[in-house]
Amino acid sequence: MTDAADQHSEVTSVIRHKIKEGEQAAYEIWLREIVPLAAHSPGHRGVNVIRPPAGSTEYTVILHFDTIDNLRAWLDSDVRRDLIAKAMPLLTGEDEVEIKTGLEFWFTPPASKAKTARRWKQFLVTLSAIYPLSMLVPFLYRPAFALAPFPGAYFVQALIIAATLVFLLTYVIMPPYARRIAKWLYK
Repeated sequence: MTDAADQHSEVTSVIRHKIKEGEQAAYEIWLREIVPLAAHSPGHRGVNVIRPPAGSTEYTVILHFDTIDNLRAWLDSDVRRDLIAKAMPLLTGEDEVEIKTGLEFWFTPPASKAKTARRWKQFLVTLSAIYPLSMLVPFLYRPAFALAPFPGAYFVQALIIAATLVFLLTYVIMPPYARRIAKWLYK
């Protein structure tokens, strides 16, 4: 049984497919069929397709949904099930699906990397993202906070700033940032 927080937080699904040699063109056609269908699914927030680097045949498809309920509805849908059955002859293995929530996705290594990022690197990357935001976000909120002074305002302001920082890091900054520096991060 999952709790209500698990049911209603943004989630990401990481799907990996290893393609049979010579079937990449057919798989690309299949992707052009399934991606738009997923995009019309309730709660869909975007998709990233990471094509295999030279010497590899593994595609990684990253789906973003607003809630785990909507993601599971898409993953368990008849439409997706039929399309996966259509793709199976192109694959060397199974349809590998992982479901991740906000923060854990920041430092999930790419499929081609065997190890996770070292803690000190995670610290440096997180610090390099948080430090500028921790200066910019309060500065941007300052005019609004000045309009509504009241007892206990400091705690409310701190909560608003913290929520903004976590939101920006989880959904805007860290996913593309971690992908850009993945070579160094997982080295």
